[in-house]
Amino acid sequence: MLFKNDKTYDVLVYVAQIVLPALAVLYTALAEIWGLPYAKEIPATIMAIDAFMGVVLKISKNKYNKETEVDV
Repeated sequence: MLFKNDKTYDVLVYVAQIVLPALAVLYTALAEIWGLPYAKEIPATIMAIDAFMGVVLKISKNKYNKETEVDV
């Protein structure tokens, strides 16, 4: 696994699955309401980071599962 312990992995999964998508939607809504700058660029950047994290976490999980697999 790329991460040293389960807690780190769990926190990163939570951030990738819940926090970053919610943050992107929040900024999109607030930018529309309040006329905040970079209404497209900031959410797109957040989602690009989120997609990258998702891939890294999936690779890490697959690697961990492969290493812990027991032949029967």
